[in-house]
Amino acid sequence: MITTTQMQLVDINKLIPYVNNARTHSPEQITKLRSSLREFGFINPVLIDREFNVLAGHGRIAAAKEEGINEVPCVFVEHLSEAQKKAYILADNRMSLDAGWDDELLKVEMASLQEMGFDVGMTGFDESELRFDRCP
Repeated sequence: MITTTQMQLVDINKLIPYVNNARTHSPEQITKLRSSLREFGFINPVLIDREFNVLAGHGRIAAAKEEGINEVPCVFVEHLSEAQKKAYILADNRMSLDAGWDDELLKVEMASLQEMGFDVGMTGFDESELRFDRCP
């Protein structure tokens, strides 16, 4: 199996967003990402090639810029052809949409966080989702 092996902090201004990125990021999502960065730090690295072209992480970069973050963790992806890079940008965004939720376990986890005094809004769920009226 081919895998990435190198990660480093990169100046955010060196990163080149993919001009044809079909994934959009609403202002509300960027706000959630900014809140996540403040609460948890920059945990999920940006994926880039050796020329600093962004393959994944466009939303995180936008949020980081708004937060005044100058360097972000990046993983270098060196083994993909140009066609594979284009396909990966689409696949990475699309495949995450196929995941679902175990509503009962979600309810348990949210209740546990609330008992710990954690602001469950930091999970990215909105108020209507946190009511659990959709859960069995």
